[in-house]
Amino acid sequence: MDHQFHCSTAQGAFEHLPDEIITSDLADFFKIFGDYTRIRLLFAIKETELCVHDLSLILGMQQSAVSHQLKTLRQYKLVTVRRDGKKNFYALSDHHILDILEIGLTHISHK
Repeated sequence: MDHQFHCSTAQGAFEHLPDEIITSDLADFFKIFGDYTRIRLLFAIKETELCVHDLSLILGMQQSAVSHQLKTLRQYKLVTVRRDGKKNFYALSDHHILDILEIGLTHISHK
């Protein structure tokens, strides 16, 4: 497909667009951050791993609701789980997740 852009810099912008599959995956990734409860869960485990029981107390939610949200976060590889006996402990999967949260906070706090 030949593009006849009006602006000389438009061709460069077009050429640097990520692949449509990548942008679709990225949009799905950011949808996960669109839920209030999931954001609170991520902030709760930003410093240390926690079990579902403690997370439910911290967030004032039923354990089943917390588990449901953690399952979604695990599916998108935002959190990891470590089993210790009968308990599962959840932590952020890597520092990039914390970076995203902190950049978001900085952005909304910027005046």
